Amino acid sequence: MATATKSKTPIDAKQEIEAPLTDKATSAAHDAVDALSSKAAAAESGVRKGASSSAETLNEKQLAAREKLAECSSKTRQLASENPLATAGLAFAAGMLVTALFRRK
Repeated sequence: MATATKSKTPIDAKQEIEAPLTDKATSAAHDAVDALSSKAAAAESGVRKGASSSAETLNEKQLAAREKLAECSSKTRQLASENPLATAGLAFAAGMLVTALFRRK
């Protein structure tokens, strides 16, 4: 039994040696991927810097809000201790209002 070997035709051999269109397409694809990679790296760096900056700004605003809340809470406690009768009246009125709103539904 003889084994059949596939021999290259002259057209196949020529395509292996000369493929300028394929070489150009491959080169263009590599260049495009390299350009895209560098742009993606720059975009990633920008996003990371923006996220870091946003986190710092958020922390600063959160601290400011906590300080403001503590200040308002302190003032409210002081006002309530100075005017206990007015505080009781406001609490009663607020309770009546909430009760009336819940009964409507």
